[in-house]
Amino acid sequence: MYRNLWTKDFIFITVINFLMYIIHYALIVTVTTFTIDTFHANEAMGGLAAGIFIIGMLFGRLFTGKYIDQLNLKKTLFFGLVFSFIAIGLYFLIHSLLVLMIVRLIHGLAFGMSSTTTGTYSSTIVPEDRKGEGIGYYALSTTVASAIGPFLGILINQKLNFQSNFVVCLICILLSAVLALFISNIKQPSLNKEKEEKVEAAKPKGLAQLFQKQAVPISIVIVFVGIAYSSVLAFLDSYAAHIGLASAASFFFVVYAVSTFVVRPITGKVFDNYGANKVVYPVLIAFILGLVLLGVAHSSWLLLISAIFIGIGYGTLIPSFQTIAIQASPPEKIGLATSTFYIFADLGAGAGPTLLGIVIGSFGYRNLYFAMAVLLVLVIGLYYLLHGRKHKTMEY
Repeated sequence: MYRNLWTKDFIFITVINFLMYIIHYALIVTVTTFTIDTFHANEAMGGLAAGIFIIGMLFGRLFTGKYIDQLNLKKTLFFGLVFSFIAIGLYFLIHSLLVLMIVRLIHGLAFGMSSTTTGTYSSTIVPEDRKGEGIGYYALSTTVASAIGPFLGILINQKLNFQSNFVVCLICILLSAVLALFISNIKQPSLNKEKEEKVEAAKPKGLAQLFQKQAVPISIVIVFVGIAYSSVLAFLDSYAAHIGLASAASFFFVVYAVSTFVVRPITGKVFDNYGANKVVYPVLIAFILGLVLLGVAHSSWLLLISAIFIGIGYGTLIPSFQTIAIQASPPEKIGLATSTFYIFADLGAGAGPTLLGIVIGSFGYRNLYFAMAVLLVLVIGLYYLLHGRKHKTMEY
């Protein structure tokens, strides 16, 4: 039914995802500094303010993922966007650290619902033989947002104030809701009647309702990748200021996005033609190198070179692992597989800022990035055990 990749629906859902992640990144890179400066909190509380949003995302994905394969995707997305609009409006009411945490949690919940739906929608309409390429292009919307969002957030925070970010975020979510009105209603892949009756009779209970089991192995890997990247996302602004490179920090994510933008079309095609291992191992090594360079950075140019390697690494791993999760699962479970993958990704990225904020006082920023590089060395072995060694026997 969906023979072409660049359909109206694919373009619109990609733009919607882009605008949602602009909001996410503009706030998450500034909320740690805002929390520390406004409420005189320590790094651990600043990390919690960043991470609690992602914990909210996790619960939003849990709820949405359980039912999304039976829901109308267009209506679910629109509801999530309206919920997000209300949540962003609540930022204007923040007057204490407790209220900030509550609002961040609510916003994360709304964002989790919306982003799970956009991911499922895009995965459903991408042609099967172009899954790696299509999801790679869709994920570029997140990558570009990961550059523009932090750059915009930090710039607005420096030139105006933190509340000005809320106005920009309200505009972005409103545009997303308008675009959502123009996407098509689509039918998710369904089972035939006989098979559907058998599945219903053997309906899973408990946690099995929330997770797609075939997507779990690669999703476990993304937890640790997310923890490593959270050290960059949540603490780069503070780290750069600490080492006297604050002016370069806002451009870090621009360089990150450009490097990912350049390699993503290539890695997507390599994935489709030669399989996951040909992509995953090299970009994990690139990610490790980027973290080491970040840890030793004493100049702006070295900081920005580290952004190139981190962009190639993390920016490629997310769509690659998502594609693995989807291809390992039944077609009628695309929604649950997508939700499962992002639940684990959120778990790593959400717990990361809080856990790492606690140890920064003992480790220091530089040693933190060295430790994250070591973590990724272990991730290479974990990926091999959970997926890489089975790759030759799997069809893509």
